[in-house]
Amino acid sequence: MSVLATIAQAAETVTQTVEVLSPEQLESLTQQAALEKGIEAAAGAGMAYGLAAIGPAIGIGYLVGQSVQAMARQPESAGTVRTTMFLGIAFTEALALIGFVVFILLKFA
Repeated sequence: MSVLATIAQAAETVTQTVEVLSPEQLESLTQQAALEKGIEAAAGAGMAYGLAAIGPAIGIGYLVGQSVQAMARQPESAGTVRTTMFLGIAFTEALALIGFVVFILLKFA
């Protein structure tokens, strides 16, 4: 059996199944499919945000660790290092916020 014949037979089966369903059953199935699509989209978006938050978390941890180490080695430059550290944290955290915006766009788009 050719591929086109198989597709035609499957389409005919689907058409016969839809004709057997009442309008209420068809509407119920449509609503259920929409709900499942929404759940899948939310799960995918949540996973995307989780992955987007891993990079900034590692970056901030490394940044703070190196800053503490620099302040321990040269206490007289602690003010400059601390200021630079907070700027680096702010810029790194912006990446996580961009990931959150993308999560919201995927969820509600």
